[in-house]
Amino acid sequence: MKNTARNAALYSSFLCLFALTAGAEEPSDLVKKGSFYGDLRYRYEFVDQDGPAPITDNARASTLRSRLGFKTGTYAGFQGAIEADLVGKIGADDYNDSVNGLTQYPLIADPDTETLNQLWVSWSGLPQTTAKLGRQTINLDNQRFIGTVNWRQNDQTFDALTVENKSVENLSLFYSFIRNVNRIFGHDHPLGDYDTETHLAHATYAFQPWLNITGYGYWMDIDLAPTSSSRTFGLRLTGEKPLNGAWSFVYEAEAARQDDHGNNTADYDANYYHFSPAVKHGGLTLGLGYESLGGDGTSAFQTPLATLHAFNGWADKFLTTPANGLEDKYAKAAYKVSGIGPWIDNTVFDAVYHDFDAEDTGADYGTEWNLQLSRTFKTEKETYPFKEWSVSLKYADYDAEDLFTDTQKVWLTLGTKF
Repeated sequence: MKNTARNAALYSSFLCLFALTAGAEEPSDLVKKGSFYGDLRYRYEFVDQDGPAPITDNARASTLRSRLGFKTGTYAGFQGAIEADLVGKIGADDYNDSVNGLTQYPLIADPDTETLNQLWVSWSGLPQTTAKLGRQTINLDNQRFIGTVNWRQNDQTFDALTVENKSVENLSLFYSFIRNVNRIFGHDHPLGDYDTETHLAHATYAFQPWLNITGYGYWMDIDLAPTSSSRTFGLRLTGEKPLNGAWSFVYEAEAARQDDHGNNTADYDANYYHFSPAVKHGGLTLGLGYESLGGDGTSAFQTPLATLHAFNGWADKFLTTPANGLEDKYAKAAYKVSGIGPWIDNTVFDAVYHDFDAEDTGADYGTEWNLQLSRTFKTEKETYPFKEWSVSLKYADYDAEDLFTDTQKVWLTLGTKF
């Protein structure tokens, strides 16, 4: 019944989109000035994990995501979009996709899905203000708290109302009320949808290139995951400052405080800190980082709506913060090749080393190496149907100590956009 009501609301939004078309002075402009878009993304993923039971075999997944969408033109401040995704296995399928019951294999969260990924109507009739209603993507800051998890084949999207205002120079204000979270596991999974009452308040002021100030408050009340219901307030600073010669200094610094909220029966509060300074020279970036998510042995700082794969190692061992918290000390290096030749230039190499410990007890949670080689090719002629091609080879090696088990993962990803 809940899914039926939600889908009815989404389709009503879509009907409103066409009603707008019918009432326009030049209704054909909404279609003529609209555009189709899409992408194809193939991925092969291999996982070698030492247990725990019942895991006995390595996992191999060969999947293809096909995406097609249409975004209308604008009339009287109104605009709309519809986007559908299809994810299917096209080769190796000996893996636990979270709904197929193959628990002897490690988890690779890419099940077969047919998804209405986005369906929204927006209105920008007020100065420097846009309101959007419907199923949509939301990515805030570095996606540490709110993101679409675009790394997986099925996105995380939000059935929400969002309002963004930029009427004050250098100031961006954002608010969203989220009623449902469409998670990466798909609707066949018992936790594939989060029925929620979540409020997001976010403000960023671009003071100078070397100082962007962001303040936020997130109130999450999640029915199916009460231990993830929380209230979080935080402050984030980012910027870049030129140094001598061609060198520059970049940084991000963030602190937040979280406590229980909504239907969470726990009584806790926890702190979050993240500091990441780096230097850049041409295509070279070198940096260090320290991230701390507090825990008291029972409850810990959680970010359930984040793009979690981007943090605390690509092996995805810390998607849920351990009860004793987590400290992640890391070093990173990236290099973008240039000046060699058209087939080599713009190739990017990334390397990250993590050292994990418990925030509360200091227990050793192990170490991890992350390596990636990636390249994007732009299409030279505008008449080609495909705008760009991309390829990446990615590796994660987690060496366990007092938590989890040794895990190695390899990904080969090929994609194109049109």
